[in-house]
Amino acid sequence: MSPHPPLLAVSLGDPAGIGPEVVAKAWDSRRALDLPPFVAVGDPRSLSEVWDGPLAIVSDPGEARAAFDHGLPLLAVPAASASSPGQPSNAGAHCSLDSLELAVGLARSGSCAGVITGPVAKHQLYSIGFSHPGQTEFVAERCGVSPSNVAMMLAGPTLRTVPVTTHLPLRDVAAVLTTGLIEARGRVTLRGLQRSFGIANPRLAVAGFNPHAGENGALGREEIELIEPAIATLRAEGWDVTGPHPADTMFHGSARARYDAALCMYHDQALIPLKALHFEEGVNLTLGLPIIRTAPDHGTAFDIAGQDRADPRAMAAAIRMAATCAIYRLAHG
Repeated sequence: MSPHPPLLAVSLGDPAGIGPEVVAKAWDSRRALDLPPFVAVGDPRSLSEVWDGPLAIVSDPGEARAAFDHGLPLLAVPAASASSPGQPSNAGAHCSLDSLELAVGLARSGSCAGVITGPVAKHQLYSIGFSHPGQTEFVAERCGVSPSNVAMMLAGPTLRTVPVTTHLPLRDVAAVLTTGLIEARGRVTLRGLQRSFGIANPRLAVAGFNPHAGENGALGREEIELIEPAIATLRAEGWDVTGPHPADTMFHGSARARYDAALCMYHDQALIPLKALHFEEGVNLTLGLPIIRTAPDHGTAFDIAGQDRADPRAMAAAIRMAATCAIYRLAHG
């Protein structure tokens, strides 16, 4: 990590989930995990329920850097009522949304160099009127960016994937896929590889939609009618794009060496290989935003919350990746 790493904001997520625990454990292991300074945002009680380490309550993120070596800096966002680990509530959902709003605001204002979002329960947020498919779309709206101009990248040490469609029933995906959407997600991915990872000439591999990439139309025509035209357009713009590739042969070791990111047509096509390879280290990075936003690629895990079983490595990886992207952006504009 840089001698003067940027300060980051970390929202704790749902206070009844494992977000507070993995953030606290990440702070405990900050030196071993080579983490930059960060300020947590959320309910102090959610931390004290699962952790007995030192908290440093701050009123301004500027105080967090000096406090970081002595206690976990926290901008307190108290919930209306305390949440017990593993028992989600509407009060906890309101707290997680307020914490997310504040953390994103810190990044938008420049008070923090990026935001890492802890896991939330979408069904719980929907019960209090949350209208976005997920945190990615919420952050995009707060940044004034259309959801069609952002992409959710899942990244691990040896693989980066981007789904063209995200939280949809599988039966609806074919109706939503368009050549324009594939092109847009491809451009965001390629530009994100340049801007946030410093890859001057990124290589993008595009997955097919059907088994065996459609077998020249015998198993479906999405490749011929939707995906191939999108690839042709991106190539005409000067990008290094290949495909459509059969998804079942894209993710072994030698195949991964031939591209910098894989563009996948639907949620599980992108997330299954990433989680199979890098379950403990997977990071969700939102491309196309004016701010840096990452998240651990796991959920609230209510079933193990409060049992001291949560693994902090994905949260630590999300914090490190946000710092790396911030350092690169600061250096290269």
